[in-house]
Amino acid sequence: MKLKLGIPAGSLQEATLELFRKSGYNISVQSRSYVPTIDDDEIECLLIRAQEMARYVADGALDAGLTGYDWVVETGADVEEVAELRFSKVSRRPVKWVLCVPDDSPVQSVSDLQGKRIATEAVGLTTQFLKKNGVEASVEFSWGATEVKPPKLADAIVEVTETGSSLKANKLRIVAEVLQSTTRFIANRKSYKNEWTRQKIDNIVLMLRATMAAEGKVGLMMNILREQLDAVLKILPALQNPTVSHLSDEKWLAVSTIIEESTVRHLIPRLKSAGACGIVEYQISKIID
Repeated sequence: MKLKLGIPAGSLQEATLELFRKSGYNISVQSRSYVPTIDDDEIECLLIRAQEMARYVADGALDAGLTGYDWVVETGADVEEVAELRFSKVSRRPVKWVLCVPDDSPVQSVSDLQGKRIATEAVGLTTQFLKKNGVEASVEFSWGATEVKPPKLADAIVEVTETGSSLKANKLRIVAEVLQSTTRFIANRKSYKNEWTRQKIDNIVLMLRATMAAEGKVGLMMNILREQLDAVLKILPALQNPTVSHLSDEKWLAVSTIIEESTVRHLIPRLKSAGACGIVEYQISKIID
């Protein structure tokens, strides 16, 4: 059997390929090819736009794939959401779909858009949002460059943003947040009921999550005298309780833990002052709870 796996083309592509690589799956994309190769004979990959992924997974053309929660909602696709994977092209923060107007627009709230024209790539999301707020407006599909359409071609837009820099550059202000979205690993409901397919998908998700859990973290090992243990433990933050092991010399203990990499430069001098020696920092690639 083979798992038919959709890899999102476009803005999420490189981040997805890098996450898979760190997780032990080497996916290679050839120029102009939409069929990447992967070093797993049980997986068959296909590059698909994130906007279309949920639809192809829902109808069984793909067993599973990665896409944004926004596109699952936009398409109304009936899929199994296996896991939330908080990664993106810029950061781990969710992306946001926001309702925007020009800085000098008189519009101050969603209700002010009654009878107005709104441009967006996410027509379904926008229509649902307006309906929930009791507003009737004309929602038009935008093929791109949505930020430049107000005020001449539209009164407002609904656009996705991660940092807000593009909106500011185009002198737009946010009136309301429509939806927050993160990347999801989705599966076809029928495929996910198959024992082999489900296990294959769950194994992939386990490795992806383990890789993400290890990002920004390092391991620390050190030796301390037994009487210094309490002082060292008070200094040491830990993912879980630090591991304390006995050495051949009963006076000494070995302590190991996992910490945020950004804290290392502050912690090591304090640990040294508290009596720790033989301190070793090492990289970790995966953390599995």
